[in-house]
Amino acid sequence: MQIEALAIPEVRVLRPRKFGDHRGFFSETYNKKALAEAGIALDFVQDNHSLSATPGTLRGLHFQIPPMAQDKLVRVVKGAVFDVAVDLRASSPTYRQWVGVTLSAEEWNQILVPIGFAHGFLTLEPDTEVEYKVTNYYAPDCDRGILWNDPDLAIDWPLPAGLDAPVLSDKDGKAPRLSACDPFFP
Repeated sequence: MQIEALAIPEVRVLRPRKFGDHRGFFSETYNKKALAEAGIALDFVQDNHSLSATPGTLRGLHFQIPPMAQDKLVRVVKGAVFDVAVDLRASSPTYRQWVGVTLSAEEWNQILVPIGFAHGFLTLEPDTEVEYKVTNYYAPDCDRGILWNDPDLAIDWPLPAGLDAPVLSDKDGKAPRLSACDPFFP
């Protein structure tokens, strides 16, 4: 497995090896020991799977606060997304900065979003399916969000041609701007 840091080095892209032949392919998409040897020692406790039927569907920016904060290992099993991580760690030199990467079933890449980051993605193809592992269970009392188009973050979402705005849930459309929130990860 190849692992590379993005502009915010705590956020990493993982590229599992994929072995193909006339039957199809095989890939080990997660190996706890291999990640630990690369300095990523996480204990995943839950897997999540989403389907977004329409290109331009945006899910995010989501995170959980302590004591139920989560690391996330995200991959696309069908279609493609533009995946974003926003640094919410108030003492970090990259606080309020974001990184984004295209994840796709074709590229077979993953993104590791650590605790202290908001996470979101925009679907780029129809019927996109995303799977992700998390290191803590879903906790509604700790569930938080930041507005997807917060002007202070200025995320450059690549909306599909013909769309002026993404397809959003009510919850995501009403999320607060980061400046309206107390620090979540001081």
